[in-house]
Amino acid sequence: MGKNFFGTDGVRGRVGHDPMNADFTMRLASAAAQVLVPKGGTVVIGKDTRLSGYMFESALEAGFVAAGADVLLLGPLPTPAIARLTQEFDADLGVVISASHNLFFDNGIKFFDRSGSKLTDEIEHKIEEHLKNRAITLESQSLGKAKRIDTARIRYQDFCISSMPDGVDLDGLKVVFDGANGAGYKVGPRTLMGLGADVIPLGCSPNGKNINDGCGSTEPELLQVTVPAVKADVGVALDGDGDRVVMVDESGTLVDGDQLLYVLATARKDKGSLKGPVVGTVMSNLGLEHALKARDIDFRRAAVGDRYVLEMLRESGGVIGGETSGHMLVLDKTTTGDGLISALQVLAVMKETGKPLSELVAGMPRYPQTMINVRTEQRLDPGKSPEIQNAVAIAEGELADKGRVVLRASGTEPVIRVMVEGQDEVQVVSLAKRLASVVKKTAA
Repeated sequence: MGKNFFGTDGVRGRVGHDPMNADFTMRLASAAAQVLVPKGGTVVIGKDTRLSGYMFESALEAGFVAAGADVLLLGPLPTPAIARLTQEFDADLGVVISASHNLFFDNGIKFFDRSGSKLTDEIEHKIEEHLKNRAITLESQSLGKAKRIDTARIRYQDFCISSMPDGVDLDGLKVVFDGANGAGYKVGPRTLMGLGADVIPLGCSPNGKNINDGCGSTEPELLQVTVPAVKADVGVALDGDGDRVVMVDESGTLVDGDQLLYVLATARKDKGSLKGPVVGTVMSNLGLEHALKARDIDFRRAAVGDRYVLEMLRESGGVIGGETSGHMLVLDKTTTGDGLISALQVLAVMKETGKPLSELVAGMPRYPQTMINVRTEQRLDPGKSPEIQNAVAIAEGELADKGRVVLRASGTEPVIRVMVEGQDEVQVVSLAKRLASVVKKTAA
């Protein structure tokens, strides 16, 4: 059964349009309280730097307090910080106000359970059932209370610093840090400086409207120019809510999530500390799979979405996984995708080996990928179309073992994503266009 409001990462949309308004947000808080803290309890709320965050914070506070829950307001902090602090404050629920890598006119609400993990589909369905009703208000003696926590940022910085290997600091490293004018704008630079790095900040001056705008992991061009210009050793870019990271080597070359997984996996393999398989997604570059296989490292693919990567890691006993976008999981360090902690692990490898990032990623080729989005009049399952499957089989035959074809229906709009990957870029582009044409004709 599908959900009406919850997507792959909470509830998200354009501010001022359904459902991202104050009324819905208060009802959402009330519904979540009835499902997850029905007898009262503690809820922590954090946010990124969007202007609309003040409004949603107040609406959530009202909904939870009216339903009998106590609220701790943590202020602007990365999404993974809220996951961590939910555990540290022994709270029953963690709430994040953020639209991640989207621009400021969007916002969203996402939840963590008391273990710092995202909610299951079952729990989200239960919350949506309660959304059919008005927000509840208990009698005065049963209302919750709210207070601001001024120590939250320091607690999270200390936690990040503690994730470094024993005896390893960042003394001697010059790091350009791009905070996307988002939730990591303070904790990122201060954590890196606390470990001894020489830090040059970019995207660390939020004004409520400039989050992810020309900066951060989705637009790292300024970071790529700045790193070699200031003769830095490395660049780090988070997205607006701090759960994704990409990096830039000393020459200004972008290093994506697949390459960062390769660095972490091979470093742990060399130290004899790698546990279980490395988990990527169906969209992870084939070069990563081949490079890990060459090092005798098991690699598995989950469906797109960090929750599916997490699920496969837990089932297989692995601890390292992630997506090309830089949403990485290092489960022996924290429970959810954390851009800053992931970056620290890579920086630690640089320090321990004495190698620049360019050398650490050199063993992984990145094969050309072409993605074409084909918009359809109605939702289409490409796996159930004989015409499309026949075209895919022909393309896979031409690629042999030197490439892949992935057709995936979007979960949010009537779009089929056609991805072809291989060693020959000309062939890849040609096959992608051919398959997109077949999908378009079939969907007409």
